[in-house]
Amino acid sequence: MAHKRILVIEDDPAIRQGIVDALDVSGYQTLEAERGDAGCTLALQCDFDLLLLDLILPRMDGMEILRQVRQAHPTLPVIILTARGDEADRLEGFRRGADDYVVKPFSVKELLARVEAVLRRSPERPLEIAEIRLPGGIVDLPRCEIRFDDGARCELSEREHDLLRYLAANPDRVISRDEIMSRVWHVDPHGIETRTIDMHVARLREKLRDDATDPRTIVTVRGKGYRFVSAEPQP
Repeated sequence: MAHKRILVIEDDPAIRQGIVDALDVSGYQTLEAERGDAGCTLALQCDFDLLLLDLILPRMDGMEILRQVRQAHPTLPVIILTARGDEADRLEGFRRGADDYVVKPFSVKELLARVEAVLRRSPERPLEIAEIRLPGGIVDLPRCEIRFDDGARCELSEREHDLLRYLAANPDRVISRDEIMSRVWHVDPHGIETRTIDMHVARLREKLRDDATDPRTIVTVRGKGYRFVSAEPQP
């Protein structure tokens, strides 16, 4: 990953310096900012490959920076660094387009592994999609919500949201369980039981009203994985 440039926006001097030093030793080039407004300016004006972003910053909140970055650079990889560890904050970060989320305190090895993983898959990262058409409704990804034509609504969990977004961003392509573990779960799939993926797909089908006995939206390809089938645009 040498010669990749990473922007670090972090207001704690000790944490920021530790991150920058670790990245430098690993062969990355770095840019850094301690204030939110200065960091946002760098993020919008400079050329770099990945953003490491703290959420609680002086003069501009990290979520606002993420919002502006996503508008300007829809596919730029972003990893959030924050002491906020509850699900609501993680979900908000993913809703706004973050690729990964690291809760402080974290080890340098963990951070570098996540940086490498995000950069490794970033060339394949599809453009963000906001809506997914279903035979009987629509999925609103920013709101993590399914709205059916009969007026019913259903919320998606964080994991269901990420899984559905990845499948829908790769329509009509067979996605293996190992790929889902790597790209969605962000873990090394080797030696890990993948039954959990099947369980998440089953729950997702139920919420999508996708008949498990004859699925039309998330199709099982025996021995290979799953394939997302796009619905025809509604007239």
